[in-house]
Amino acid sequence: MSENILIIEDEDGIARILQLELEHEGYSVERAKDGRSGLEMAMAGGWDLMLLDVMLPGLNGIEVLRRVRQNDTVTPIILLTARDTVPDKVSGFEHGANDYVTKPFAMEELLARVRNLLRIFKASREGETEDVLRIGDLTIELMTRKVFRKDHSIDLTPREFELLLYLARHKNEEKTREEILSDVWGYEYIGDTNVVDVYIRYLRQKMDKGYRHKLLHTVRGVGYMVKEPDA
Repeated sequence: MSENILIIEDEDGIARILQLELEHEGYSVERAKDGRSGLEMAMAGGWDLMLLDVMLPGLNGIEVLRRVRQNDTVTPIILLTARDTVPDKVSGFEHGANDYVTKPFAMEELLARVRNLLRIFKASREGETEDVLRIGDLTIELMTRKVFRKDHSIDLTPREFELLLYLARHKNEEKTREEILSDVWGYEYIGDTNVVDVYIRYLRQKMDKGYRHKLLHTVRGVGYMVKEPDA
């Protein structure tokens, strides 16, 4: 069964090329030409991945992303945009984007990112034979994607959750920034490993600040790890 992909893009030329290339790869594709119709289609559900332009008429892409993530924290979303500054990237990730592609982009690169995201999320869904991960007083509910430290609920963005889940599944293992980028983001970030540092900082603020035992550790000269309190 082919995966269902939604393209929300107002530039007809780009949207048409994307649709043809994705359908050639075997995906089932539908299109929306503005933010409001795109949001309506996205909220109807049934999508395996979405390609979302940032500059849309009606509702901009970031607002569409924000509203979708209020109801759907799982479906992978790739932002398409002409803006390539670090603050713009971080803003997109903070609102729940899984990836970020800058126009003009090479079609081969975009298709590779689509394949990688679909592979990661499919493997994650199929591989989750347990419902809960526990590390010390940290609880990660895999099905609901909820996280607790003791009895305190921790509100994470989709990317923060994926990063924490990856490190938790590899608890007590040192992971380099490059490994984290490849395994969590799904492709090489061409040396932009500082995005890992940014998200580690976000996680520390949310899950370790105010607690005596720190779970997230920096491995100097290497990268990061989640460590059991007594490990």
